[in-house]
Amino acid sequence: MLLSGEEIGKLFDNFQRSAFRMETQPVYTMEAEQDEIRQFLAGEPIPRGFNAGWHNEVRGNVAAGKTMTRLKVVRRPFTDYTRFLFAWAIPGNIEAGEDYRILDLTDTELDIPSQDFWLFDEETVALLHFNDDGTLQSRELAENVAPYLEWRDIALRESVPFGDYHPDE
Repeated sequence: MLLSGEEIGKLFDNFQRSAFRMETQPVYTMEAEQDEIRQFLAGEPIPRGFNAGWHNEVRGNVAAGKTMTRLKVVRRPFTDYTRFLFAWAIPGNIEAGEDYRILDLTDTELDIPSQDFWLFDEETVALLHFNDDGTLQSRELAENVAPYLEWRDIALRESVPFGDYHPDE
């Protein structure tokens, strides 16, 4: 079943315990981020209030006793988008209370899909489909949660917290 923006928003509003995101794409092309990415690439400082809406959402969920975890799959050399995430986005997300992990697959392969998804309360999976250019193509509910639980567990086992990730070592 395809999900509208409003329907995925309801999943965020209604989860009770946990939200987990697996990010596998090297680039995400979202109109709302384009100015910030240009500023980052130009060496400008992080704008005041950058990503405040998401940070408020994370803080509210964490204060309510919910967990929010994100796992970013990376391969070197990093894309400009990955460098933007590392420098601007991830530190603020962590400060807001998100558990952010890195899975570097540069020199290894794991039996996990290159499929982005959100897993809510270990019961609902929202698949995110992207075009080759990183634009969102569609969202849909997965019918079977079990493989996503397994892939999440494999990825978490092999990943490290963002603060412990040192790609130059």
